[in-house]
Amino acid sequence: LLKLQKLKLLWTLKPPNRTFHGHPRLLFSDVYSQYESIRQGKQEIPKYFNFASDVLDKWSEIEKAGKRPSNPAFWWINGEGEEVKWSFEELGFLSRKVANLLTKECGLQKGDRLILILPRIPEWWLVKVACMRAGIVIIPGTSQLSAKDILYRLQASKATCIITTDKLAPAVDSVASQCQHLKTKLMVSKGSREGWLNFTELYQNQSADHSCIKTRIQDPMIIFFTSGTTGFPKMTQHSQGSLGFRPLLSERYWLDLTPSHMIWNTADTGWILTSIASFFDPWVFGSCVFIHNLPQTDSEVILNTLCRFPIHALVGAPTLFRMLVQNDLSKYKFMSLKYCMSGGEPLNPEVMEQWKSQTGLDIHEVYGQTEMGIICCVFKGMKIKPGSMGKAAPLYDVQIIDKNANILLPGQQGEIAIRSKPIRPLGFFSEYLDNPKKTAESERGDFYVTGDRGTVDEEGYFQFFGRDDDIIISSGYRIGPFEVESALIEHPAVVETAVVSSPDPLRGEVVKAFVVLSPTFSSTDLKSLTRDLQDHVKKTTAPFKYPRKVEFVKELPKTVTGKIKRNELRDKEWGRI
Repeated sequence: LLKLQKLKLLWTLKPPNRTFHGHPRLLFSDVYSQYESIRQGKQEIPKYFNFASDVLDKWSEIEKAGKRPSNPAFWWINGEGEEVKWSFEELGFLSRKVANLLTKECGLQKGDRLILILPRIPEWWLVKVACMRAGIVIIPGTSQLSAKDILYRLQASKATCIITTDKLAPAVDSVASQCQHLKTKLMVSKGSREGWLNFTELYQNQSADHSCIKTRIQDPMIIFFTSGTTGFPKMTQHSQGSLGFRPLLSERYWLDLTPSHMIWNTADTGWILTSIASFFDPWVFGSCVFIHNLPQTDSEVILNTLCRFPIHALVGAPTLFRMLVQNDLSKYKFMSLKYCMSGGEPLNPEVMEQWKSQTGLDIHEVYGQTEMGIICCVFKGMKIKPGSMGKAAPLYDVQIIDKNANILLPGQQGEIAIRSKPIRPLGFFSEYLDNPKKTAESERGDFYVTGDRGTVDEEGYFQFFGRDDDIIISSGYRIGPFEVESALIEHPAVVETAVVSSPDPLRGEVVKAFVVLSPTFSSTDLKSLTRDLQDHVKKTTAPFKYPRKVEFVKELPKTVTGKIKRNELRDKEWGRI
């Protein structure tokens, strides 16, 4: 069985007739030779691994030897004239200074936890690399967190240090007295504040002489508070290997970059997608990570940036592309953009078609979770099926299962699951920290269960239907909210929509749509528009799926990572809040 699994894995990693020109293994051969042996089953996964020393410092050596293109490793702008460019050597030099700040000035040791709440500024990347060098466990958080959110994270994680900006410092101070484990507060700011150390001043005065700590591949590296739509956030712990080592084994698996390429991911720094698409995976390839501070998501700023900078790959949430297609894209000529990816929620086929017709570019869907990283994706060169999120990503055996963990046939709807036994794949989270009950509940039989429902076709393409608790059952019919949302978003009046169940005395529950209108339709007669939208859905998909209730809203409630909080809308409908 194990030999067959290895053969299947190798076939997935290197499908027939696939070329690997430009792959970093050509420059990174000394390291990749070891990983090739692991892929072929000739050598076990190494006991020790640290992304800072085993990847970033290797690229620094390659850079010094003149074997890497001259483009930077990191390129940051803020739209106000400020710009930062770092080579891998400069990234190493500065991150060693920060590592000394954390260990010598702040007294942090291997295994200590540090909460990092910064917007898209260069210090976020420096701190993250520095923590890896020192063996400190990083806990990223979005800058949109409230004082209550910060309190929950500090108490649950027992973090001993927090790094944030002067904007959030007052919120931290308002709850710090309730956090007995918090010892050090660092502020990234030009000013000062009582009780806080100034990060910028202190790290610049540190020595750059620092030896990277030796970490085991299973040692904890990063903890994410999941942004799930129900319940309190869980602490999802990843190891040095699950995020840092997996892309080395998986080769190109979803990004397919080279050292000459530059990638721009617009996700928030608190989201796992930023760790994957703006840190680990691009730097495995020796690619350049491009970052725009983007204090506000502005479609004109994003489009102009794509025209001014040699960005090869763009990664964003579906909301980004829905927003961009509202513009006349014929006015913009992208400098280097060739590859677009969308993740976080399914992207409506209508939006994909609009983007393709106006730019000539496909949008490749990516499906993942905080616990697993990338689970499914549409690879470069793969046939794109509208509404599908592609095939299983390398290292993962993804299946559709029923409530008894039986694998369902193609076309049958069930729960999306990843085989976790007899061998737990590299890439899986270690555990829900301090929550063994939730960790155990995430598995069923030989599978980790995602909590998402979907199907798979004969060709291995997966389709997402919705969260297991988002499914609407009306008059015996099972209705996935995404199907209705996709139909509604095709209508020119609809900018964004969320569909949930609503109580009904006859049918038990019916479909209700919350709709954000386009400004051009804001003065339209809403009763007439409601009928128009209902008729549109009836014509676009099965008539029983049409929304019997429609409510027009100015905005939809969302998590800090941009996911629509359907549970909040559903609870409101059912009188639970």
